[in-house]
Amino acid sequence: MSNSAATAVRKQARALTTDARAVRRRRVGTALTYSVLLALAVVYIFPFVLAIATSFKTEPNATADPLGLVPSPVTTTAFHELKDQDFALWVKNSVIVTLSVTFVRVFLDSLAGYSLARLRFRGRGAAFATIVAVMAVPGVVLLIPKFLIIRQLGIYDTYYGMIIPLFVDAAGIFIMKNFFESIPVSVEESARIDGASLFRIFWSIVLPMARPALITIFILSFQGSWNELSHFIVSTQSTSLFTLTRGVASLASGQLGQGNRYPLKLAASVLMTIPVAVLFFIFQRRIMSTSAGAVKE
Repeated sequence: MSNSAATAVRKQARALTTDARAVRRRRVGTALTYSVLLALAVVYIFPFVLAIATSFKTEPNATADPLGLVPSPVTTTAFHELKDQDFALWVKNSVIVTLSVTFVRVFLDSLAGYSLARLRFRGRGAAFATIVAVMAVPGVVLLIPKFLIIRQLGIYDTYYGMIIPLFVDAAGIFIMKNFFESIPVSVEESARIDGASLFRIFWSIVLPMARPALITIFILSFQGSWNELSHFIVSTQSTSLFTLTRGVASLASGQLGQGNRYPLKLAASVLMTIPVAVLFFIFQRRIMSTSAGAVKE
C-alpha cells in the first residue's frame, strides 16, 4: 500500500471516529433534554394526580398518607358528600356567570380590537396605551376600587355585580387588535366599494377570518371567569351567589371539629377542573396562529 493510500485510509478513519463522537454527543444531549422535560412534567403533573388520588381516599387514609398515590381503600364517599353541600348551586352560578361573561367578552373584545386596528380617530393611540397599561397592573391592586364602584352602582351582591365588570378584558382586546392588523386591508375594500357598512364588513367578512383568535379568546375567557375568585370576593357576600371557586374556598376554610376534609375538598376541585380541561382538549388544535390563520382564510 502506498503512503498516499495509507494517509487517505487514516483520514477516513478519523472522519468516521469524529462522526461517531458527534452522534454520541447528540444522543446524550437529546437524552438529557428529555430527562429534564420529563422531570418538569412530573413536577407539574404530580399535584393534579395527587388531588385525584386523594379524592378517592377516606379521611383517615388521607391524613395518614397525604402524599400517597394509591388510595387504601378506594372510595367515592367524598363525591357523595358533596350532595350535602351546595355544590349544585355553585355549579349553576358558575355556569351562569361563565357563559354570560365569555360570550359577551368575545364580542366586545373583538369589536374593540377591530376599532383600534382599522378606525382612525382622535385618542386612538392613547386608548391603546391605556389598555397596555391596564395589562401591566396587578389585578389585586384594583380590588378595592372595583368594590367601591360596584357598591356605588348598587349592584353589589347581585349577578350584575359579578358579571358586568368582567365583560371586557384588556388582554383580549390586545390579542384581537394584533390579529385584525394581520388581515390585509384589501379584503375589506371590495366590500366597502359594494356599499357594505362598517359593521357589516366586521361581522360578515373580518370576524369569520378571525376564528383562530376568537377561539383563543373564548378559551381564555371561559377559563378566567370559571376560575375567578378575587372578583367574586369583593362583589358578593351571599352564599346563594357562591360560585365553585368561592364554594371550594369555603370548604378549604372549614370549621373546628370537622377534620381536615382533604378528600371532600379535592373531590370538589377535581370536578371543578373537568369543564376547563375538556374545553381545552377539544379546541387546543385551533388556538390562534395569528398571521397564518389570516392569510389562510
